[in-house]
Amino acid sequence: MALDKKLLDLVTRKEKARLAGGERRIAAQHAKGKYTARERVEKILDAGSFEEFDMFVTHRCGDFDMQKNQPSTDGVITGYGTIQGRLVFVFSQDFTIFGGSLSKAYSEKIVKVMEMAAKVGAPLIGINDSGGARIQEGVDSLAGYADIFLRNVLYSGVVPQISLILGPCAGGAVYSPAITDFVLMVEKTSYMFLTGPKVVKQVTQEEVTTEQLGGSGVHASKSGVAHLVYADEDACFEGLRRLFAFLPQNNAAIPPPLECSDPLERLDARLNEIVPDHPSKPYDMKEIIGEIVDHHDFFEIQPQYAANIITGFARLNGKPVGVVANQPKVMAGVLDNAASIKAARFVRFCDAFNIPLVVFEDVPGFMPGTSQEYNGIIRNGAKLLYAFAEATVPKVTVIVRKAYGGAYCVMSSKHIRGDVNLAWPSAEIAVMGPDGAVEIIYSEELKKAEDPGRRKDELKERYRDLFANPYSAARKGYIDDVIEPAGTRLRLVKALEMLAAKRDVNPAKKHGNIPL
Repeated sequence: MALDKKLLDLVTRKEKARLAGGERRIAAQHAKGKYTARERVEKILDAGSFEEFDMFVTHRCGDFDMQKNQPSTDGVITGYGTIQGRLVFVFSQDFTIFGGSLSKAYSEKIVKVMEMAAKVGAPLIGINDSGGARIQEGVDSLAGYADIFLRNVLYSGVVPQISLILGPCAGGAVYSPAITDFVLMVEKTSYMFLTGPKVVKQVTQEEVTTEQLGGSGVHASKSGVAHLVYADEDACFEGLRRLFAFLPQNNAAIPPPLECSDPLERLDARLNEIVPDHPSKPYDMKEIIGEIVDHHDFFEIQPQYAANIITGFARLNGKPVGVVANQPKVMAGVLDNAASIKAARFVRFCDAFNIPLVVFEDVPGFMPGTSQEYNGIIRNGAKLLYAFAEATVPKVTVIVRKAYGGAYCVMSSKHIRGDVNLAWPSAEIAVMGPDGAVEIIYSEELKKAEDPGRRKDELKERYRDLFANPYSAARKGYIDDVIEPAGTRLRLVKALEMLAAKRDVNPAKKHGNIPL
């Protein structure tokens, strides 16, 4: 009988904990189009797989009469489960309890699952929906945030870390998601900023709404903080699961392969015609990527930010690859500050987690102008150069059309340890394009010509025959082969199979000093 009574007490306590902030607050959460913290965990993980930690933890604050209200869980759900049968750890902030605000006890719960994830080598998923630091706890709350930030940093590159922003994430709280590998947001219900609209107005006199300051659209297209944005939480959870399918468990594991039913030897004749004859005419690089990868399935990352460069995941022969590609359809595919930073971060993630890199190149150079120079194009372009040069995963580059100047060097060229470098017959590899080159090389001759326009056209053709083609570089071994575009898929698959056992190392050091 005594045991029955204790079991009944256990059940009662757990039921009360699952009610979180109560039915009224749960209803308010639902009214905003948002799930509760517990519902989110259940929807993300495989059915029945969640094992919870620290359900009975409460805060320890005795100031401001806080001891009179000590709900179980203290506003965050933590534990582990599986996605697609693979182990993951998760924490989910509960807005129905103290607005999801963070206390020291709350932070300790998060730190526990972070440390466990690192110990066993499993990804960590953080669901953010919080009003920020719990003011009543003062510096204890700030210490709790810093404890989390430290582990975000220590475990960066050890296990994949993914942040879902499904409500407010403001003040110092934004730094934890910012350190993680991927940030997913939802339209109209999630936002991130360091200082809110009221503070902005007080300090700068600027009138701005929450959405304008830190909504999903801002971070998807302007700041680059958000990697993926979805219309609602259900779509976000599907996106998370799709992303997860490409990622390994940790930095010592290989990315999860799938059975491939897409013929490796299929020829895509459309690729032979896709690059326009005129060198300045745009085309969509995504069409090339889609034709080549398994089942034409390309999962783009940061599609709205720095659209002049494309980053994302795909599979070749069932094995995940990271794709980096210039986009001639946007700004002619030129590299600017935002594109360089976006691609560099993606390259470093892939390298950290053993995901081979496939590069499709059509780049006329770096963006000129005072705005770019003043905002650090030298430093930011160097980040991409650094990322590719440092990466030790298999790297295969296909030069589709333009590969000019320093941008040619930066885009995983043979000279910075590109493993296999291929080119299409349409490739133009040179210091600069024919227009600029002729103006410099033949400036005196053009001044004396009877018909400068006609002579310039003739000289451009001569220059193009000498340099603006793949064969000059191929003769020097900088290009491993010039290939028929239609057969690119099989060539990439073979190259990656050959490189599967690649071992490359960097000099022993504490860490490099990337030009941040």
